[in-house]
Amino acid sequence: MRTLAAITSAVALTLSLAACSGTAAGAGSGGGRPLVVVTTNILGDVVAELAGDRAEVLTLMPPGSDPHSFEVSASEGAQLREAALVVANGLGLEEGLERHVESAAADGVEVFEAGDHLEVIAYADGTEAAGVADPHFWTDPARMTDVVEVLGAHLAELDGLDDTARAEVQANTTAYLDEIAALDADMTEAFAAIPPERRALVTNHHVFGYLADRFGFRVVGAVVPGGTTLAAPSASDLRELVAAIDEAGVPTIFAESSQPDRLVQVLADEADRDVAVVELVTESLTAPGEGAATYLTMMRLNTERIATGLSP
Repeated sequence: MRTLAAITSAVALTLSLAACSGTAAGAGSGGGRPLVVVTTNILGDVVAELAGDRAEVLTLMPPGSDPHSFEVSASEGAQLREAALVVANGLGLEEGLERHVESAAADGVEVFEAGDHLEVIAYADGTEAAGVADPHFWTDPARMTDVVEVLGAHLAELDGLDDTARAEVQANTTAYLDEIAALDADMTEAFAAIPPERRALVTNHHVFGYLADRFGFRVVGAVVPGGTTLAAPSASDLRELVAAIDEAGVPTIFAESSQPDRLVQVLADEADRDVAVVELVTESLTAPGEGAATYLTMMRLNTERIATGLSP
């Protein structure tokens, strides 16, 4: 008959082995996933939808940030160099992050830049950035479709994925493309109800070039005349914009949630007439529970507000 000490020792050994087994199982199911580092939270949401739980997705840009000016810590920059894949917007959008992405690429990390996989348009004449590639492609769901098709294929080929995982990523991609197609159809219907003469957009800065190109809008102007929020308008810029607004008869000015709307409010006052100022979510997703925590909800929210703001 075993002594109490022997029984206690046996139980302890059994529990220890079970604990080790559980730890190993956890590491295999979680720690073995490939790391995908994404620069912007809009693309971070898309990557998470496509990858599901088959990859660890690290999004660098916090909700509500400005993609032109946000920066990362040294430790976050180091994680770029440890990634199986880095996903970036490109086209000059992530101005504070470019050196980190370039450093990761120089170290041999695969970098997927969305701007390399779509038909790029340039900022319109009359802006300080005229002729420069516009990075805000996501405002057109058709361009986002082009990106998702190629991005999904890249994610499905990540090292470390087995056939089951690859098939799951491919199925996620197909399902997400269907959701973008539904979004595209809803946007087309909503904007078709706006009379052509009222399809004119004024925003904090030039972010709607792709939406305008796709859905027949005119970009009357922007408070910030360049393609980046790091620029600032002069008094003459504001006067010219007021004249353009008066000529176009714009009833609503749209302010982006990633920036203060003080300049837009000043512009509305300068126009000396009743101009509504409506907030849009354009360059950054919101935190969960704030109405635009995903790409699809952001686009639907903006569509509803633009359609309401410009309808007779």
